[in-house]
Amino acid sequence: MRHSIYGKKLSRDTNQRTALFKALVSSLILSEKIQTTQAKAAAIKGLVDRLITQAKSPTTKRLVAQFLTRKEVYEKLINDLTPRMKDRNSGYTSVVKLGYRQGDGALMVQMSLLLGSSDKGQETSKSKQDTKTEKLEAAQELPKQKEVKTQKAKVKSASKKAKV
Repeated sequence: MRHSIYGKKLSRDTNQRTALFKALVSSLILSEKIQTTQAKAAAIKGLVDRLITQAKSPTTKRLVAQFLTRKEVYEKLINDLTPRMKDRNSGYTSVVKLGYRQGDGALMVQMSLLLGSSDKGQETSKSKQDTKTEKLEAAQELPKQKEVKTQKAKVKSASKKAKV
C-alpha cells in the first residue's frame, strides 16, 4: 500500500528521478529560468526552496554541495544567488503557465527564480506614494480653482445687475 509516501514518481525509478531532479535544479540555478512540465516543476519547487535556504546557512552548505555535484552550479548558488536572496525567507521560485505542448498536450510552465523582487516591491510602493501625493496636491488645487470661478461668476452677475 502507498500510505503517506511523499513526492511524485513521474514514471521513473528512484535513480532516474534523482538524476532528473538534479538536472532540473542545476539548469534552473545556472540559467535562472527553465521551461518544463507542470508536474516536474511542482516536484522540484520544494527542493529548490530547501536548497537555497540551506545555502544561506554556513553550516549546511555541505548538504547543498552533496546534492549539487557540479562545481559551477554550487558556486553560482553560493556566491551569486544567495546574497541576492538574503532578504527573502521562502518562495524563491515563480511558475507561469505557458500553454499545452503540441506533441502530447502536457501543460508547459516557465519556472524562474525570483531575484531582487523585494526591491521592485519597494519601487512600486514609492511610485504609489508619489501618485498619492500628486492626487492630494491636485485635490487641494481644485477648490482654489472653484473659488476663482465663483468669484468671477459673482463679478459677472454684479456687472449684469449694474447694467439693468
